[in-house]
Amino acid sequence: MTITQIINQLGNNQYIFKSLLVLKSKEEYLWRPQPEKWCLKEIVCHLLDEERDDFRARVKHTLETPLLEMPSINPEGWVLERRYMSQNYDKQVHEFLEERNHSISWLHAQINANWNNVYQHPKLGPLSAKQFLANWLAHDYLLFGK
Repeated sequence: MTITQIINQLGNNQYIFKSLLVLKSKEEYLWRPQPEKWCLKEIVCHLLDEERDDFRARVKHTLETPLLEMPSINPEGWVLERRYMSQNYDKQVHEFLEERNHSISWLHAQINANWNNVYQHPKLGPLSAKQFLANWLAHDYLLFGK
């Protein structure tokens, strides 16, 4: 896929997320398929954090400062650290959709950036800005299947 196609698909996915996440009852967003699995409320909080603090931040970092060390993240730990279960579900959905909208606008403004910039990940090796972008889209698809 081209950069434009990936960005457009991330934008299209915003509408899919909206249709899947809005107007859920408390019973629906707190339901767990298994005791150790995340409920929809935790997934929404995760989406917001990933949008803001992981994918957009990592793409931005790789495009602008690929030689500097990236800040560490802890998505699994954020569940407790950021108190996902005490968050307001509807507010988190709204904030996630707003952040996605912001991401799409920002990404469109970066269309002519050097997407071949590479960040040397300490464990995974060289990762380009385009790879981070593609992983962002793959993350969307992983969540659609949950």
